[in-house]
Amino acid sequence: VQLQASGGGLVQPGGSLRLSCAASGFSLESYAIGWFRQTPGKEREGVSCVGNVGRTYYVDSVKGRFTISRDNAKNTVYLQMNSLKPEDTAVYYCAIDEDRCGSPLWPVLPWDSWGQGTQVTVSS
Repeated sequence: VQLQASGGGLVQPGGSLRLSCAASGFSLESYAIGWFRQTPGKEREGVSCVGNVGRTYYVDSVKGRFTISRDNAKNTVYLQMNSLKPEDTAVYYCAIDEDRCGSPLWPVLPWDSWGQGTQVTVSS
C-alpha cells in the first residue's frame, strides 16, 4: 500500500493549487480518503474527506474554497484549493480508511494508512 501526495508549492494569497493523492498497489475505489494538514507545533488537522460512495466533508475553515474529488480510473484523489490564505500554509497529507469519512469524528479518528506530505506555502 502506497500513497503519494503531490502538487504542493508556493502560491500568493488568493491563488490556487491542486493536490493529488495517487495510490499504488491497491485500488482506492473502496476506501474513504482524507486530506489533513499540519504546521510545526500544532496538532494535525482534518481538512476534507470523501467516502467510497462519493460523499464529501469539509472543515468549516475551508468550506467554499476547497473541493475534494476522486478519479477512480486514475486511482487518484484531488484537493482543489482556491482562494488560498496564509493560514492554509502547512504540510498536507492524504490518508485512507475503509469508512472513517462517514463519522462526524473523522478529523480526529485514526486512519489506516498515510502518504508522505506535500508542503503548501501561501505567502506574498
